[in-house]
Amino acid sequence: MLESGGFRMAKRAIITGITGQDGSYLAELLLSKGYEVFGVVRRASAPNHWRIQHLLDRLTLRPADLLDQLSLIRLVDEVRPYEFYNLAAMSFVPASWDQPMLTGEFNAQGVTRVLEAIRQVDPKIRLYQASSSEMFGKVREVPQNELTPFYPRSPYGVSKVFAHYITVNYRESYEMFAVSGMLFNHESPRRGLEFVTRKVTDGVARIKLGLADTLALGNLDAHRDWGFAGDYVRAMWMMLQQDVADDYVIATGISHSVGDLVQVAFDHAGLDWRKYVRLDPKLLRPAEVEHLIGDNSKARVQLGWEPTVDFTSLIKMMVDADLERVAKAPQLSDRLSTL
Repeated sequence: MLESGGFRMAKRAIITGITGQDGSYLAELLLSKGYEVFGVVRRASAPNHWRIQHLLDRLTLRPADLLDQLSLIRLVDEVRPYEFYNLAAMSFVPASWDQPMLTGEFNAQGVTRVLEAIRQVDPKIRLYQASSSEMFGKVREVPQNELTPFYPRSPYGVSKVFAHYITVNYRESYEMFAVSGMLFNHESPRRGLEFVTRKVTDGVARIKLGLADTLALGNLDAHRDWGFAGDYVRAMWMMLQQDVADDYVIATGISHSVGDLVQVAFDHAGLDWRKYVRLDPKLLRPAEVEHLIGDNSKARVQLGWEPTVDFTSLIKMMVDADLERVAKAPQLSDRLSTL
């Protein structure tokens, strides 16, 4: 806590992307630690607050946009946070092929705008930048660690490499406390339906409840290192509590295939996946990332971080949540999960 005039003040934190999966879990964590939390939202005709609905009376939402430098400078100047978590991004990898220019504006130049806003207003503000395992892409070694060379395989991955290195640049050039978390895939019941984990668990729920009879998927052989989002936001916070700014791989260190995901999800619902899953070539990526698995040794030793939810428990948690959600209000749950 910060001292001011003899009183103890709550630390202030800004979270961009607060309406997303990670933003909502991070907001919960910071509030539990006594932070004053400011969430950044883009102006939109329809609010997208379902993930943070239970927190709205404890948060302050502010308008700003990664495409608008002045809005970011004004935000930082008015809030004067102790910590800034930049989680906002165009985060769905396949969509980056449809909008590569916009992906670069948000994920690459947007980060530069955040860094520049902090540098101009108060370079002492601590910044967390959300890097991604997609930067490793066509992997040079297995598992991947902080020194593994990047070889991104999508416009999304390329944009995240730029964001990663511009963060390093500002840290080294301006002595800013700016860190990047190279987070591998992390999931939860709050994951968007467009991501394969939620697509599978939601599909299982619909099939189990008689609302669907097939589930279309792409490459069942692609491997990912999947963890629980709640564990990973804890690592974000821990990075900003260190004495020295540094970058960390956050991962479980265990890899599973999409086929494994399908097997666990359908088995948990008492279904035989082979009766329902069909392969759709249209769902294959132009350039697939085959085998992502992270080495979390540095985070374990230096941060004292480790995951608490294993892969099987994570998928079962998501299936249970989707079964409950779809059973309550199938049409409403569709709308909420796609906003």
